[in-house]
Amino acid sequence: MRNYNIVLIFGSAPDVTEIRHWDLSYFTSCVAINNAWQVRHDWNYLIFPDDFPNERRPQLPVGSDQKIITANEFVLHQNSFGGFVYAGGTMAFTAGYWALGELKPDIIAYIGCDMVYSIDAGKTSHFYGNGTADPLRNDMTLQSLEAKSNRLMAFANKQKCAVLNMSSLPKSRLTFPRHAFSDLQQFFNPENFLEYQSQMLDQQKISLALAAEKKLGYFVPSGRYWESVKSFDPANLRLIDDIWIDSCKKTEIAQFN
Repeated sequence: MRNYNIVLIFGSAPDVTEIRHWDLSYFTSCVAINNAWQVRHDWNYLIFPDDFPNERRPQLPVGSDQKIITANEFVLHQNSFGGFVYAGGTMAFTAGYWALGELKPDIIAYIGCDMVYSIDAGKTSHFYGNGTADPLRNDMTLQSLEAKSNRLMAFANKQKCAVLNMSSLPKSRLTFPRHAFSDLQQFFNPENFLEYQSQMLDQQKISLALAAEKKLGYFVPSGRYWESVKSFDPANLRLIDDIWIDSCKKTEIAQFN
């Protein structure tokens, strides 16, 4: 396992607390998003947007083997994958594109990034209680979280990186193949995961989506796309989302023998 570059990205969904019992030596790097640094203190990278409150950030300095990733780092990487308008302006996807660009992994494994917010009595939306449902805000780049998820998987696949969803929650907006941590331990060859992911993706549809993005030409180099939002047509973005939705086949959890 140590011969492969495997990145864990974890957010703040309630099941993220499972990683407190995991042997993180299976991962080359562990990337916490926003408040998730509080789940375990042996993370390698913490990524958050500029408006993340100071009082929720870890006390500086952090450990010598830890690094905080801000817009100064992640905007450049997200731009190299087409920019925020097409990638989706929420940190679950931004962390994935940053990891693809900076860490160049063989596998990205997500947990705690389901972007499903329970309204059931007695349940909480985040591991620390109830928080703001950022991906569900009124934002034209987030009209379809599933489309943005397919897009990230397609870019990862092109880079020979498999993307997994290790969530144990019954619902998730992520479209990546579902796997348990035990799967990662047992099926240690990333090619198994990558081959299955490749079978899910329709390369012709992916080419159509990328061509539509290029033709539309929505790009904001600063990453501050909300400052130019009046010049964007949500209907055009929705049409591109529809192609991304069709670019991935719905499948059951992969089984390897």
